[in-house]
Amino acid sequence: MKKKKIWVPLISAVVLCGISSALYIFSHPKGIHEQSPDQAGNPSQLEFKVTKEDLVSSVEVNGKSSYEKETRIYAPFTGEIKSWHVSEGSQVKKGEPMFELDALPLLSEISDLQMSMKKQQLEADLADFKAGADSYGDTSSGAGSISESEARQRYADSEGRKLQEQLSAINLDSAELQLKKKQEKVKQAAFLAPDDGIFLFDDSTKIPQSVEESVRIGKIVDLTKLQLVCTVGEYDVFRIKPDMPVEVKVDALKQMKLQGKVEKVSKFAKSGTDQGSASAQFEVTISLEPNDQLIAGLSLSGTIETEKKTGAIVVPTLAIQQEKDSYYVMVKTEQGIERRDIEMGLETPEKTEVLKGLSEGDTVVLQ
Repeated sequence: MKKKKIWVPLISAVVLCGISSALYIFSHPKGIHEQSPDQAGNPSQLEFKVTKEDLVSSVEVNGKSSYEKETRIYAPFTGEIKSWHVSEGSQVKKGEPMFELDALPLLSEISDLQMSMKKQQLEADLADFKAGADSYGDTSSGAGSISESEARQRYADSEGRKLQEQLSAINLDSAELQLKKKQEKVKQAAFLAPDDGIFLFDDSTKIPQSVEESVRIGKIVDLTKLQLVCTVGEYDVFRIKPDMPVEVKVDALKQMKLQGKVEKVSKFAKSGTDQGSASAQFEVTISLEPNDQLIAGLSLSGTIETEKKTGAIVVPTLAIQQEKDSYYVMVKTEQGIERRDIEMGLETPEKTEVLKGLSEGDTVVLQ
């Protein structure tokens, strides 16, 4: 009985040891070893290599495509259109007839004006003749003296004739100017294209049969010359200069990339953006290379290359820290991690050029 009591605890101990050993083996697979804190490193620490590469600073813009060259067509005078020689979307060449206006009403006005001018001239000649006759009668009759009232009357008549002559001259000059303008308009009754391009009506659904003077009829556009018109904020406008290269993408054609360049940067804020708390916006015009698929009115996005550095020493911008007016990074060395003050050059949202303080191959850490 005593022997049985001794073996039971012994067997239980062996079983417990076996279970413990199995659990340890399963929880620690072969080939995996625990690392010390020094071996594993700080899991929250990010490391970046200092590299040498080309660094480009840019400004992103969005806008619509439009025709770079548009020649607007205005009616030379009010009248009925006798005939059209062009249609919507037709190719025109400079000097070719586009339409013909009925000039008869204008010719009638010219005739009436010429008759009125002739009448004014005859009336002026008649007044001069009468003045000469009166003067001759006065000198031939007068050996005797004249009264004071007669002298005053003669003076008044003389001055009145001078004023009338001046008024007649002004009226004739005005009439001659009107006559020249009307004669110039008549010459444009057969209206000729002022430029080469594609003609587009202002209202393509209705071809006008009559027009009013100085009212726009349509435009001639050059399909080979399009531009991107966009706006930039006050913090970017000073970075953009004419002739800077631009890479342009067409929103509707994802695979299409166009090359362009900055043509013009407005020196005045757009109306309505130069007041209040909102950032002022300035218009930028970018010329585009010709492309058969490019038409006016498309949504475009562009990247303006404002500055480029070749072979620059760069680090990620997020690794740079600031203390008052100085900038620094934390560098990993054989002795540990140390602070290194730096001098920055070209900055972009992703990477920043380092002019002093780092060398290619250094390791920068962010803790």
